[in-house]
Amino acid sequence: MIKKQRTINYPVSCTGIGLHTGVESTITFHPAEENFGIKFMRNDQKDQIITPDIDNVVDLTRGTTIEENGVRVHTTEHVMSACAGMGVTNLLIELNSKEPPVMDGSSKDFVAALNEGQITKQDSDVDFLRITKPVFYADEEKDVEVFAVPYDGFKTTFTIQYDLDALDVQYSSVQNMYTNYEKQIAPARTFCLLSEVAQLEKQGLIKGGNLGNAVIIVDTDINDQQVKFFRKRFGIKFYEGTRGLYKSQILRFKNEPVRHKTLDLVGDLALLGKPILGHITAIKSGHKGNVEFAKLLRKEFKDQF
Repeated sequence: MIKKQRTINYPVSCTGIGLHTGVESTITFHPAEENFGIKFMRNDQKDQIITPDIDNVVDLTRGTTIEENGVRVHTTEHVMSACAGMGVTNLLIELNSKEPPVMDGSSKDFVAALNEGQITKQDSDVDFLRITKPVFYADEEKDVEVFAVPYDGFKTTFTIQYDLDALDVQYSSVQNMYTNYEKQIAPARTFCLLSEVAQLEKQGLIKGGNLGNAVIIVDTDINDQQVKFFRKRFGIKFYEGTRGLYKSQILRFKNEPVRHKTLDLVGDLALLGKPILGHITAIKSGHKGNVEFAKLLRKEFKDQF
């Protein structure tokens, strides 16, 4: 349970490529004073500040993109998740391009960087968003539900379901996020169905995606032409007809996909600008459901903003 605001003592950086844009990118976490909050700064755009806030969300296509004064930051959820999960409330996050590096597809490298920068308590108390009554969101068309109930801490419960042998129903529950995030959630990598890959590339996405930063779930048989595409684009040098996890990859957890969905949820809810005290339950939610639910929380608890 965090009680005091937190920042870091020293600037720390990570360098890599952006998952969707494929740009080379360096992200630097800088210490910030009390009540500063979390803010991005694009040093390639005249040090433009972009506030990670639900009102600044402009795109939710396979990631959460924010924009302020015409300047965007793509795929914010993994960075925001690391900050929120580790209870860091005040940071200036400097970027030299439009998307943070994806690193290995999880948030563990960002957590390691924050630890290297020495997370430190500040004098001011944390201003929590306290869930004081049940709040429910549903998207019946997509069979998505997200709801919150009062809880003395930050607890999450997440369930996903796919009609696949390798990825059917998965469940994850984290009793105390601020204590358990680093080990239970941060290492969980993003994942993608093999059948989605070609279409995502046609949409101009996953330009930086590869087997080093995403788990590929083999959900379909592919023909010789597709084999050549996957070999050329992602370095997959073989394919066997059996479906399941691409065989060169080993899951970090048996339920790694749903843990990554929890990672995304924590990052998207961080766009509220307040650490949460409550139990959040999500069923089959993605970035759109997460952000719509965050908007509902702000509306229902407007007296706390």
